[in-house]
Amino acid sequence: MKNEEQSRSLFGISLSDRPTWQQFLICTSGFFFGYLVNGVCEEYVYNRLQFSFGWYFTFIQGFVYLFLIYLQGFTTKHIVNPMRTYVKLSAVLMGSHGLTKGSLAYLNYPAQIMFKSTKVLPVMIMGAFIPGLRRKYPVHEYISAFLLVLGLILFTLADAQMSPNFSMIGILMITGALIMDAFLGNLQEAIFTMNPETTQARKRT
Repeated sequence: MKNEEQSRSLFGISLSDRPTWQQFLICTSGFFFGYLVNGVCEEYVYNRLQFSFGWYFTFIQGFVYLFLIYLQGFTTKHIVNPMRTYVKLSAVLMGSHGLTKGSLAYLNYPAQIMFKSTKVLPVMIMGAFIPGLRRKYPVHEYISAFLLVLGLILFTLADAQMSPNFSMIGILMITGALIMDAFLGNLQEAIFTMNPETTQARKRT
């Protein structure tokens, strides 16, 4: 029921008694800090330690996700969508992560981040074909996204002249990851749109 109070927690620590803005600030700060640490560790492992097994890295990351889900208190009773939906999302997510991490054996980290930053354009394009969304954007938004992507491509081409870790294999891998990311983001939004019961908030009993 919408009127029922919902419990929100992070790694077992309740956030329900905090104002909404504090919950938002804590979660977003944790996201950006974790993303920064993850990026530094990835570049060190791939470029300094010369580790090139991106799929193995992704395999270990999957178990870390399971552990964090366990700490969050998620159980099968919280599943509100068909299991095939979660399997599809998981396969695309792991494929995206595997290709992204594997590309660091061929690209340096700044070049990889620049490519990942172009995700806005494939997300916008694919959003028009995902059932449940069929989203359309104004022409000027497509133009803005295209100019953003063009600028990042020019940056990457310049990087190719001076980076020792730049190759077409890395570009193909990160492009595949971008396509999967575009599908993943739109599919997640479609699931939340079509089934409002899909939420991380747990109702108090």
